[in-house]
Amino acid sequence: MAERDAKKPARGSSGGKGQNSRRLQAVVFGALLASAVGFLLYEFNLGRRVKSASYDLLHIFRGDIPTGEAVIVYMDDASHGKLKQPFNAPWDRRLHAQLIDRLRECGARAVVFDVVFSDPDARDPEADQRLAEAMKRHGRVVLAADNVPAGEGVMKVVPPCETLLNSAAGVGSAERLPDADLVVRRHTLRGESPISTLAWTTAELLEAGVTKQPGAEEIPRWMHYYGHPGIIPSISYYQALDPAAVASRTFSNKVVFVGARLLTKFAGDRKDEFPNPYSSFSPSPRFMAGVEIQATEFINLTRADWLHRPSKNTERTLLILCGIILGVGMIFLRPIPAAIIAVLLILIAGSVAQMYFERSLTIFPWLIVAIQVVVALAWSVLFNSVQLYVQKRLFEYTIGLYLSPKLVAKFASSPAMLKPGAEKQTLTFLFSDIADFTSISEGMDGQELAGMMNDYFQPAVANCIHATEGTVVKYIGDAIFALWNAPESQSDHAARACKAALLFRDQSKLPVRGRTLRTRIGLHTGPAYVGNFGSEDRVDYTAIGENVNLASRLEGLNKHLGTDCLISGATQAEIGGKFVTRKLGQFQLKGFVGLVEVHELVAFPEQAEATRTWRESFAEALNNFEQRNLVFAEIGFRRVLEMKPEDGPAKFYLARIQELSEQQLPEAWATHTIVKEK
Repeated sequence: MAERDAKKPARGSSGGKGQNSRRLQAVVFGALLASAVGFLLYEFNLGRRVKSASYDLLHIFRGDIPTGEAVIVYMDDASHGKLKQPFNAPWDRRLHAQLIDRLRECGARAVVFDVVFSDPDARDPEADQRLAEAMKRHGRVVLAADNVPAGEGVMKVVPPCETLLNSAAGVGSAERLPDADLVVRRHTLRGESPISTLAWTTAELLEAGVTKQPGAEEIPRWMHYYGHPGIIPSISYYQALDPAAVASRTFSNKVVFVGARLLTKFAGDRKDEFPNPYSSFSPSPRFMAGVEIQATEFINLTRADWLHRPSKNTERTLLILCGIILGVGMIFLRPIPAAIIAVLLILIAGSVAQMYFERSLTIFPWLIVAIQVVVALAWSVLFNSVQLYVQKRLFEYTIGLYLSPKLVAKFASSPAMLKPGAEKQTLTFLFSDIADFTSISEGMDGQELAGMMNDYFQPAVANCIHATEGTVVKYIGDAIFALWNAPESQSDHAARACKAALLFRDQSKLPVRGRTLRTRIGLHTGPAYVGNFGSEDRVDYTAIGENVNLASRLEGLNKHLGTDCLISGATQAEIGGKFVTRKLGQFQLKGFVGLVEVHELVAFPEQAEATRTWRESFAEALNNFEQRNLVFAEIGFRRVLEMKPEDGPAKFYLARIQELSEQQLPEAWATHTIVKEK
């Protein structure tokens, strides 16, 4: 389009100040909003599920890790049936003695009972003695102690009965402290308890490195689950007693945990199951037996691979900084780019958290950051949508003073067009020119000439260029410069331009005020800088680059070839077989060093058959010319003229052949044409 006043407030005016002030306020509000959301979710109970899900998802995304330090022997439903043990009373302690002896023979490192033997066996006092003797023979049997309420906020430890207590290598509290959703995510600290936890007691018995560090027992630790429920190898109690069912190597050098896992609604011994990190997000078994949690905590201590969290101050600082950065950054993005970047940021936050989890065993409530991203995005979309709506209305009003309603609608979606600036983009360019315009316009007064040109431009632009959604960059005398693929992207821009060119060519055959204004057109596709060039208050939307000039040169080449519409090889490659074209050879155009392959845009596809014969004859003749077979080339071009007497390219090449025949040509003479005029 021609140069147009932008009609926007000059920089530094009240309008610019107002807009900058509003954006600054939006930036501050966005930063405060995202930071406040992060802080509230972190500090208060409303963010509990978010923090828990952050922990859980890290385990799920990581996958399972094999374990080999421990084996679990389950007092399960099958064992109740096979061993004829009641569901509503304690098990026969002779069986426990038998199990310990079997495990001693197999070389088990230790045996840990997540079973509380708080009372002597009233039915069979000798069973307690048998169990105590088996425990002494093994030497490394750890028993569980129960925690029961002893008043408001006070817990009392109930140890095993005296006979068993004196024979145990250690006693540990079986207490677990689940979160509000009943998932055990943290190691139980000793705190005010007179005894250590069951897992710590076992690890201390086996001289795990962490237990030798002063004060280490009170350091907060997070559970590191190695996989779905059942990741730790397990065996039914009745099978563990049978050497024929379970080989000795299964227990060799392993710590064996013994505990209940029942599907029945009641059991005599401890029956405890808990949800786990996989419960809400995975189709794995929903519950994990309490004894497996004890075993997991023990393996954490043995491997020293429990999970860590940064300090609360560190986490608060990170969340506030993330909120500030997101609130500030998002406000400058349009909705679609903002949404794309938001998704990427969430993926990055999750990936970074996952990386630290797997490499450093560090967890962080990363889903709070994800929510901050969503909040910042929502505020950005809301603010910018309102801003864009207001700017669009102002923009439509401004450019409506100069442009047609169709162009207004077209450009209103890009208020950035009001600002100076350009970007490099692949475009298809069209240059047109009226043949013999100088002689046509001679003797015409200004009003008559203006009327004729307006009548010429109106259908050319409306019915040809705008009909294919092209952009008229400017009018240059009797010429039109238009382009496609800007300001809006068009994947088929070359095809649109070719369609416009053919419509324009046919339109120019109609008389304008009694005169036929034959139009010559040049098309080329290539990269150029396109955008607003000019000052702050006056801009010209145009394209700059050598490819623009090449399209202009192709338009000028028409008068040498006697054609109406020429396209470059680049444009031909873009349109493929969508239009009827013919190759005209290679040319070195004025001002260009390289060769340009030139084609004539002949017709729409439905006219292919009507033009096929002479096009094929021309192609054969051109091939002979390029193969330096001038005799056959001349015969071929004359055959074309017999079928199409006014064919300009055939006449052009016959003239070239005549010129070459008068010269002493080298063996490898150049077959391309050098054009010395524009």
